[in-house]
Amino acid sequence: MKKLSRQDLQDILLGCTILGTGGGGSLEKGLLLVDKAFDAGREFVLADLDEIPDDALVGTPYMCGSVSPDTPKVEAGYQDLQMLVKEPALRAFEVMEEYLGKKFFGVISTELGGGNTAIAFYVGAMLGKYILDADPAGRSVPELQHSLYYINGLPIQPITVVNKFGDVAIVKEVASDARAEALIRAMAVASENSVGVVDHPAKVGDIRNAVIPGAISHALEIGRVFREAKLTCKDLAAELVKAGGGCMLFRGRVKDYKWDTVGGFTVGDVCFEGEGEYAGSTYKIWYKNEHIISWKDGRIDVTVPDLICIINEESREPLTNPNYKTRLKVSVFGLPAPKEWRSKEGIEIFGPGHFGHDMEYTPIEYKYRLGS
Repeated sequence: MKKLSRQDLQDILLGCTILGTGGGGSLEKGLLLVDKAFDAGREFVLADLDEIPDDALVGTPYMCGSVSPDTPKVEAGYQDLQMLVKEPALRAFEVMEEYLGKKFFGVISTELGGGNTAIAFYVGAMLGKYILDADPAGRSVPELQHSLYYINGLPIQPITVVNKFGDVAIVKEVASDARAEALIRAMAVASENSVGVVDHPAKVGDIRNAVIPGAISHALEIGRVFREAKLTCKDLAAELVKAGGGCMLFRGRVKDYKWDTVGGFTVGDVCFEGEGEYAGSTYKIWYKNEHIISWKDGRIDVTVPDLICIINEESREPLTNPNYKTRLKVSVFGLPAPKEWRSKEGIEIFGPGHFGHDMEYTPIEYKYRLGS
């Protein structure tokens, strides 16, 4: 067990934002949640999987939705609704305990992201639960079924859902994880694009082989590398490439971009024009909350499940979607996906084909020499 300091948590959330590939929620809001829990006198205790008994019950709290704003007409429909005092995911966690008639031993993040990892940590700290040093994605992902839980056959239900207006739903049974995605996403669309969710209530013994152990510690290390590189004015992307065993993909400036809200997702693409050794080349990324596919000079370059990450070289911070501006200077780098995603089942559910692109997944190291 390790009690996390405020600095540890800042590093973890920075690391999660980098590994979030443009998605995973707002880092700024995540840091505010951490500060809120600290100010309330709460502690964040990280536990290795081997420190937790097999019969300990854990839950997965997170926020589902998109960062896209609603239209004024849609916003007007919320004006007469009262706001929930508690964070929706925290209330959803309490509702799940009430429904099960059992108390959770700990929490586990649903993905690595500056916002969603913070949500799980906040729920754990506020309710006195352990935080598991593991994750069922090892990166950020756009859809509920994009999870090692799904690949390993763990049931997603029951699911509790709470929005910021205090509406509460319990999904007792669901036909499939894809159906759960459709239902929860629809609730988010009707709730200013955001709902708090808790799913996959399970015993630790049942999830041991369906998560990536040490995922939070990995994010902590990535965040520390980033912070130290920033303090010493080093090349951020180059240092992260070395730390993550990845490769540099592109350097340049934003040429153009567009995005929209489609079915509760932030969907768009951004095109960069190269500078320095990349002068004369272009690079394009298409995203659905997270970066999904990239093209260099019109040719397919990197695809999910490998990670496509961007650093804003002007603010020297990780860049998340859809926060672009024309002529913004960036560095783009890639990291290899966790090995669990490279299985046949992983590629079927989280490869380019899932997103409607008729192409095969090619591991990033087949095109680039990793670590450079």
